[in-house]
Amino acid sequence: MHFAYSPRTEALRQQVRSFLDTHIVPRIGAWQAEVAAGHFPVSFMADLKALARSEGLWNLFLPALQADEPGTALSNLEYAPLAEIMGRVSWASEVFNCSAPDTGNMELLHLFATPEQRQRWLLPLLDGAMRSAFAMTEPDVASSDASNIQTLIRRDGDQYVINGRKWFITNAAHPDCKLLIVMGKTAPDAEAHQQQSMLLVPFDTPGVELLRNIPVLNHLAPEGHSELLLRNVRVPLANLLGAEGEGFMMAQARLGPGRIHHCMRSIGMAELALELMVERCQERKAFGKYLHQYANIGDWIAESRIEIEQARLLVLKAAWMIDAVGAKAARKEIAMIKALVPAMHCRVVDRAIQVYGAMGLTPDTPLADMWTAGRALRFADGPDQVHLRGIAHLELKASAAQRGATAAYLTPPGRD
Repeated sequence: MHFAYSPRTEALRQQVRSFLDTHIVPRIGAWQAEVAAGHFPVSFMADLKALARSEGLWNLFLPALQADEPGTALSNLEYAPLAEIMGRVSWASEVFNCSAPDTGNMELLHLFATPEQRQRWLLPLLDGAMRSAFAMTEPDVASSDASNIQTLIRRDGDQYVINGRKWFITNAAHPDCKLLIVMGKTAPDAEAHQQQSMLLVPFDTPGVELLRNIPVLNHLAPEGHSELLLRNVRVPLANLLGAEGEGFMMAQARLGPGRIHHCMRSIGMAELALELMVERCQERKAFGKYLHQYANIGDWIAESRIEIEQARLLVLKAAWMIDAVGAKAARKEIAMIKALVPAMHCRVVDRAIQVYGAMGLTPDTPLADMWTAGRALRFADGPDQVHLRGIAHLELKASAAQRGATAAYLTPPGRD
């Protein structure tokens, strides 16, 4: 068992970190100023993407590239530390064409699209020429159980007709969002996990209405976490992704890698928060002592380092398992990191905010935005409780064959 990164991974880590420090970090202020002024996408994003692509830092997330797909094929284990670095700046992943929800959508298209669908949608996404959104969650049902969705898809001649309402649809407010992958029910009376299908819906299709970009903890993301109304939206039968009734299965295939990507980036944010906390507590004095000289601050630093390292190791194990046995067989490990990492993220960032004092609540540091991201991540791709329930179910199922074998005493002491 080796814990060092491979030479290839280490070289890419250094390359991505150098790119981040040289080209992205110096532009954080400009990015914020342009977004605040309503200029989005920002003026320099296309140039940064072209530069990243020219340096081979492109589509790093996709493990199995085909001949016509641009990018660098990496395993999930190789990609993990790169995503962690990207996570240090909220918009950095887009520079490398590695941002959600496009990554999950590209994986879906890579796995299930027809040649015509690949040509129309996958290749432009892989080229970074457009953005996309994944329309699954809904306001009227508990979307943590995707079998609950109510959006109805019915056939009408050579078309599908879609009616429903979606919300928290990330990227739907992005001006470059051209594609919705919509999950709805084509067979409401079928078995629970065979009712759903997915359709490829051009965003400019009549009947698609962007109702609002929903603020998250009073933070308004420029790309949007939006509410959409789909009213009599018509698309050709050829826009079906996969087969009818495979929507639930495809959603699970998409969400597995998506969850681990979120966790990788989350660790990057926690790492940055710890670095900021360590720096701050060595600069500031209170009551005649530097902050780090107080025992509770020292404990926060140590606890944060321990928690980050624990989380990173579990994420790397999950990545290795996805590579070795597939996302389905690694579902317990994926659920564990999704329940563990965002909560760790929030704790570490909260400590850093406390060390910074009131400044930590302001845009003068990235901490407030990072805390918001961590708190929202406890819902994204399934709330903590759903993942904990799944882990418990798998543990109980695994114990069934050995029930009673782990009893401390088969016969009470003294009763031979």
